[in-house]
Amino acid sequence: MNVWSGRLCPIRSLPKLNLLRLSRTFTILILNCQRSADNSVPKAQKTMEYKQAPIGVEVRGIDLKQLVPDNIVEQIKIDVHKHRLLIIKDQGIVSGDRHVEISQWFGELESTFYKHPKSPHPDVFRVSNDEEEGCRNVGRSGWHIDGSFMEKPFSFAIYHMVSVPKIGNTAFVPLKELVESLSPETRARWERLWRTDHQLQHIQPLVYPHPVTKDPTICFHLGMTGGFVWDYGTDEERSTDRRETAQILQEMHQEITKDNSRLIHSHKWEVGDFIISDNLAVGHEATPESQLPVSKVGLRVLHRTTIKGKWIPKK
Repeated sequence: MNVWSGRLCPIRSLPKLNLLRLSRTFTILILNCQRSADNSVPKAQKTMEYKQAPIGVEVRGIDLKQLVPDNIVEQIKIDVHKHRLLIIKDQGIVSGDRHVEISQWFGELESTFYKHPKSPHPDVFRVSNDEEEGCRNVGRSGWHIDGSFMEKPFSFAIYHMVSVPKIGNTAFVPLKELVESLSPETRARWERLWRTDHQLQHIQPLVYPHPVTKDPTICFHLGMTGGFVWDYGTDEERSTDRRETAQILQEMHQEITKDNSRLIHSHKWEVGDFIISDNLAVGHEATPESQLPVSKVGLRVLHRTTIKGKWIPKK
C-alpha cells in the first residue's frame, strides 16, 4: 500500500527486489515516504524495507484519524482479502466514532455482543482485564472466528488496542495454511464434517471455500460448538455424540498448535495498533496473559467492531 499521510506516493520506477526466503511464508511490507526538497510533493524513497511475519502485512504511512482518499480505501479493501490481516501501526488513539466510520468502509456493522458502560460507541465492543473498564474473559473459550454461531458469520473484525498492557497478546492462525497442513487422511475427514453452533440453530460445513478468495477455510469455534454431523445430506449422515464431538474439537486444537505452534502469530500489541481482519480467513483467540490483573501487567483495553456477514458458508 503506497501511502503518505493519507496521500498516494507517486512511484515512477522501482528496482527489482529479491526477497529473502525465510521459514515463515509471509512478509511485512513497510514503505517509507518523505517530502521532496521543496516540502510540497511527496515522493517515495528508493528502497523498501521488508520484514518477516507469519501472517498479514504491517502498514505504515497512513493516518486513519484523518480523511483517507477513496482510492486508498479501495486498496485497503482489496489488501485485507489478499493478506487477511492489515496491522496498521502508529495510529495513536482512534475514537469510537472514527473506529465505526472506518468499519463502515467494509459494510454494515452488526453488534451481537454485550454492551459495556465505558464503550465509546454502541457498536464498539470494549474488552478489558478490569471489569470496570470493559468485558472480561472475552476470546478465551477456544480458537474461533467471530460470529460462527450466526447463519452468516461476520465478514470482517476490526481491532484497536487503546490501552496496551505489558503482555496480553491476541493469537492469529491462517486458516488456508491450517487446512493445507492437514494430512490427506485428516483433511478428507474434515471435509466430511458439518458443525452445529452451541444453540443448534445452524449447520455449516467445517471446511469450505472462502467466498471471495476461494481458498480453503473453516467455520469453527472450539468453545461454542454443539456437535458435528458426518456426511450431512447423504444416506450416510450421522451426528456425533458428546464424546466424539469432544474428540474432534481436541483434534482441531492439536492441528492448530502442532509443530510448536508454527502457524500461529501471537501479536504483541503496541501503542497505536489498529488491525483489520478478514474474519472468514483467520482464526484467533486471546492468550491466557490477556486476563492477568492490572496490578501485574497494566490495564488492557481493546475495542472491536464486527461487520455483518454477507455469505452463508457453502461447499
